Amino acid sequence: MPNHLTPEELSKEVGMERDEIVKICVEESVPIFHGKIDKTLFQAQLAASNAIPIKH
Repeated sequence: MPNHLTPEELSKEVGMERDEIVKICVEESVPIFHGKIDKTLFQAQLAASNAIPIKH
């Protein structure tokens, strides 16, 4: 299975809208290279940005 996907393909894989995928890429500095996004990098950045900070 390919790791570099178009925003449309990635939206189907992760269950998000295409526009939301592109918005997250721009906000989180996930590169879109030749119209494709690294799925692993996108998912890792998405997980990191949704992380709940630990309160001491």
